[in-house]
Amino acid sequence: MKRVLLIGSGGAGKSTLARKMSKQLNITAFHLDKLLWKPNWQMTPKPEQAIIVNNLVRQDSWIIDGNYNGTLDIRVAAADTIVFLDRSRFVCIYQVFKRLLQYRGTSRPDMQDDCPEKIDWDFLKWIWQFPNKQKVIIMNMFETIDQSKNIVILKNKKQIEKFLDQL
Repeated sequence: MKRVLLIGSGGAGKSTLARKMSKQLNITAFHLDKLLWKPNWQMTPKPEQAIIVNNLVRQDSWIIDGNYNGTLDIRVAAADTIVFLDRSRFVCIYQVFKRLLQYRGTSRPDMQDDCPEKIDWDFLKWIWQFPNKQKVIIMNMFETIDQSKNIVILKNKKQIEKFLDQL
């Protein structure tokens, strides 16, 4: 396990898991939210996103957390392990509100500076619809990717803890 991709809904715990795995495996974690957002919530243009991600995946080892469908194919192709946090929409929404309170008025550690934590209706709607839209795409992708890749699906806190214990 040298090239790990973490995907899942907003609030699923991707960045937290990336930090824990990074510490345990001694592999650098890269948070796409931090790399692809510019100050004041300005998104990096898609061609520049591809350059950033291509440079990341060329490294010998990495843990990358984030969805960003525009570069998902690049990360999936380069990963040896894909971890999908398939958490309940209720857990994800709860964790997003918890994160909002924790980082109120500031940028969280896995986010670009000058992007203070916020929640808007579109983000909540995306989380709510994730199981019916994004998850379907992810599960279909799992059926088509190289069988040599290790795919891990974690649905709850207990499974995440067990996964970390087994690293």
